[in-house]
Parts: sequence; C-alpha cells; structure tokens
Amino acid sequence: PKEYYGEGLDPKVHAELKKAIAQYEAMGAEIVEISLPHTEYAVITYYIIAPAEASANLARYDGVRYGFRAANATSAPEMTTLSRTEGFGPEVKRRIMLGTYVLSSGYYDAYYKKAMQVRTLIRRDFDSAFAKCDVILAPTSPVVAYPIDGKMDPLSIYMLDVYTIPVNMAGLPGISVPCGFADGMPVGMQLIGKPLDEETMLRAAYTFEQANDYHKVLAPLGGNK
Repeated sequence: PKEYYGEGLDPKVHAELKKAIAQYEAMGAEIVEISLPHTEYAVITYYIIAPAEASANLARYDGVRYGFRAANATSAPEMTTLSRTEGFGPEVKRRIMLGTYVLSSGYYDAYYKKAMQVRTLIRRDFDSAFAKCDVILAPTSPVVAYPIDGKMDPLSIYMLDVYTIPVNMAGLPGISVPCGFADGMPVGMQLIGKPLDEETMLRAAYTFEQANDYHKVLAPLGGNK
C-alpha cells in the first residue's frame, strides 16, 4: 500500500522492507502497488471507538461482581471509587475518560457514530485492495524499537500503531515477522490476509522465515519464531 511507505516511515525500516519485497519477488511473488486511501484516519478512528467500548465495558467494574476490590472501603460508593482508582492504571483511566466523553449526550453522533462510518470506509479500502492481491505487505512500526526506558508522550506512542490499527479496524488477520535489523534492533514486517484466509497469510510468512534466519537469531532473546 503506497500510503504505508510515505512520510513518517523511518528510512532504515523502509530499507529493510524493500529487501524483503525484493526477496519475495525473487521467490516468485508478483508485487503490485495498492491504495488504502483512508489509512490516515485509522488512528483517530480507533482512539474514538476503542475508548468508547472500554468506557462502556469497564463501567461494570465496581468491586462487587468481579475484578479488583479495594480493601479499605467503608461504604459501597467508596468501595467503587477506590476499586477503580487503585485498580485502573493511567492509560486505562485516560481511555475511560475519553470514551465517556465521546459517548456523552451531544457528542455521540459527532464522534462515535462518525468513527463507525469511517471504519466502514477503511474496511472497503481493504476489500478493493484484495481484488488485486492475495496478501498485503506493510511495515509493523514506522520506527525502530525505542529503548525500554525511552520517554514518549501518549500521543506519540499512539501514532506507533498507525500501520497495525487498520487491520483491526477492518477485522482482518495479520502477522508480524522479523525481516531485518536496524540500529541493532529487529525490524518487523506485517503481512495482512483476506477475511478468513489466515492460511495464505501464514504460508507467506512461513515461506519468508524459511528463506531467512532472523527467527533463529531472535529466539535466544525471546523473540518471535
């Protein structure tokens, strides 16, 4: 997809993906360019729909029926408040707040309903693309892995999902396999399959793995095989 190989993709990641594409072509695959024009809206759409669903589902966590229960509460309302305060981390609370907002009166149609409509457009993009190809090859992440103690703001972290979120939005099978190294870290290649066609996607991934030894290098480090 041409939208996945433009601005925002680290040149080092792009270089390794180009090698993988060339290798697939050498093994007999036909490479065609496709377009997924609504890709730019995927992250925005996801972070409306997912928090909305999180808000609705996690509203059931009150410390009574299931989930974490605070130990020092003296009343039912206090137990609910403390259970949610102590049991949910910062990111969960952030998503609940955002989801509650987009589902609130006066904002549902403007945000959640609109996001669901865009989700349909994203799915249609993939339907059109799969009329031309069997498997889609894309980056897993736009950048090389950052240090475990790297400081990044939530928005920057959300944007790292720009290539993987559309797959989930469209309800498609996807897999990430290592395809090279940059700055001493593995570069992930994402393969996306047609609906209910995991077999073709897995065969394409397995064929690439058997032609390389990246998984053998990563195995002692706990990487994907």
